[in-house]
Amino acid sequence: MTAKPTGVKADRSERILTITWDDGHVSRYPFAGLRAACPCVECKGGHANMGGPGDPSLMANAPESDVTIDKVDAVGGYALQFMWSDGHYTGIYTWEYLRQLAPAPAE
Repeated sequence: MTAKPTGVKADRSERILTITWDDGHVSRYPFAGLRAACPCVECKGGHANMGGPGDPSLMANAPESDVTIDKVDAVGGYALQFMWSDGHYTGIYTWEYLRQLAPAPAE
C-alpha cells in the first residue's frame, strides 16, 4: 500500500517542498529536482517513456536553477500539480511517484 501524505509545505525561500507521510517518513524535495523529474509527456520525451518509477537521483543531481513553484494544486486525492515560474504546469505528480522520488528521510 502506498503511503499517504499528512502534510505538504512549499518553502519558497528555502526552495524545498516538504511532505510528511502517514508512516512517519518526512521527504524534502529541492524545487530543481522536482522540476527535473517532471512526469509529463513533454518532459519525458514522449508517451513511450511515460509511467516509469521515480528516480531519486534526480533530486540529488539536478542542476541548480532559479525556477520556483508559483502554485501547488491538489489533483483529486492522488496527486499534486505544480505551476512553475518558467510557465510549465502539465506534470501531475502522484503520491506514489513523489514517494519514489523521495530523498533520504529528514532527521
